[in-house]
Amino acid sequence: MTDQIFVSIVMPVRNEEAFIARSLGAVLNQDYPHESIEILIADGESSDRTLEIMHSLSGMERVRIICNPQRTQAAGLNKAIQQARGAIIIRVDGHTIIAPDYVRQCVSALQETGACNVGGLMNPVGITRMGKAIAGAIRSPFAVPSAFHISRKKQYTDTVYMGAWPRWVFERVGAFDERLAPNEDYELNYRIHRAGGEIYLSPNIRSHYFGRQTLRTLARQYFYYGKAKTNTLKKHPASLRLRQLVAPCFVGALLGGIPLAVMIPLSLWLWLLMLVAYLSANLIFSLAAARRIGYRYFWCMPFVFPTIHLAWGAGFWVGLVGGGVRLPRRKH
Repeated sequence: MTDQIFVSIVMPVRNEEAFIARSLGAVLNQDYPHESIEILIADGESSDRTLEIMHSLSGMERVRIICNPQRTQAAGLNKAIQQARGAIIIRVDGHTIIAPDYVRQCVSALQETGACNVGGLMNPVGITRMGKAIAGAIRSPFAVPSAFHISRKKQYTDTVYMGAWPRWVFERVGAFDERLAPNEDYELNYRIHRAGGEIYLSPNIRSHYFGRQTLRTLARQYFYYGKAKTNTLKKHPASLRLRQLVAPCFVGALLGGIPLAVMIPLSLWLWLLMLVAYLSANLIFSLAAARRIGYRYFWCMPFVFPTIHLAWGAGFWVGLVGGGVRLPRRKH
């Protein structure tokens, strides 16, 4: 019986006053037996009303708050996992509202598959007009073609959104690498695969993610993602996937094609052909995304895809050429 398994929910948060009442409220209202759940929140020294709002919620006697002076998600996750008592560890982020049966579905998926990590789809939610366009675009295969963004079927994959693990996984493959934020989840999943474990995606594990609502914050997010990816590649060169090279190659060709055209005039036509092909694909996928969420968002869509691609690609090159963030040696 799944209600016999004690579960630890770990939440790394920092300055989440806009969402914490909903995200933590959803955790507190799970249909899984409450006596079989503990909730650990690693607070990264929030300077807003996050802690005040948390303490005002009904059911806070079931929550344990841990100080996370490093402030990063990876450090917060590690601190919470170290103190967790559950046989299963389930991650929930502060910007995410999980479904009432989220914990039960995670436990069931782990039991049924024997996987080392299970998770669901990332279902982004927009609040502003641009935010809704961003949410619609992220679900497109033209944006970020990871399975948890675009798939709607159960499958084994390379990574999932958030995650749920048997506790022994961390004892076998180690904790999150705090040097690799924000790519620490992908890197952990790579180590799980390398150790012979499997990652399972189940659409039954449902949640909603409140992501970026402006192009500026979206660009900053994906630039950081692209730059952080190079740190993971330093540690695990074989972890690179073809889909992760598309945006850097596009940015490289876009910038490199200009001086090349000066030296080889014929290459200008190839550069223009690439640009026309990209703009055409952008319009086609923008139309397809707008068809799903409403045509009134179509005029925002063509700006979202280039923001993601150019920011990710530029961040990747900056990390690669500039050396990314230096990886300190682990302390033993």
